[in-house]
Amino acid sequence: MTLFHTDLDNTIIYSYKHEIGIAKRCVEVYRGREISFITDTAYELLKKINERMIIVPTTTRSVEQYNRIDLGMGTPRYALVCNGGVLIAGGKEDSDWYEQSLEIVSESREMQKYGEELLARDINRSMEVRNIQGLFTFTKSKKPLDSVNMLKKALDMDKVDVFSNGIKVYIVPVKLNKGAGVLRLKEKLKAEKIIAAGDSEFDISMLNCADTAIAPPELKGNAGINKSVIFTTGSRLYAEEMLDYINEYE
Repeated sequence: MTLFHTDLDNTIIYSYKHEIGIAKRCVEVYRGREISFITDTAYELLKKINERMIIVPTTTRSVEQYNRIDLGMGTPRYALVCNGGVLIAGGKEDSDWYEQSLEIVSESREMQKYGEELLARDINRSMEVRNIQGLFTFTKSKKPLDSVNMLKKALDMDKVDVFSNGIKVYIVPVKLNKGAGVLRLKEKLKAEKIIAAGDSEFDISMLNCADTAIAPPELKGNAGINKSVIFTTGSRLYAEEMLDYINEYE
């Protein structure tokens, strides 16, 4: 059994704000608006992969955000959401997996709560502070790098990680990462091979634990990424080049 763990946003799907041409199909509707798309080429490549291996969407999106996605290939057999903290199997949340996740992050809970208090007082914060299912914390900042630096100076980084992605700021327990989720699912399903694709810092742990990992050239300079990771050339849309590689070589 081969599992293909793929991030969603900017890996196989793109926001309406991202120019990907006119040959595309909508995969996400929010409040009546089409907000995320996959190119026709990426869709056809993904369908071919779906015939040969199990595609596991692996995302930091919340359950609610993930459930808005429809890739047009039916309900995925498995999906890892909330940065690996929630397993969705056959469209339903796995309660045992979630309880285990809560136990895994328990030692970081006090530090995470302190971080939430700091964010609540952060003058750069531009939305409410959200705790996502007791797993991690999320907000937005007018100056995300300033908010991240403030948190890193104040928090125990052996307990939590702090990330920014655009204007979004996250506090995530160190043990709640995509790589840990991927390894948990590999053990649960007794999978033989892991292929992974992702585009951001959130994805590095997942890329590092895969047998084959494909990333965009923007991640090349990250010191934490394994030398074995394969980088696309950047000459084409990452989703298309990455999916093409998997179809040709895996």
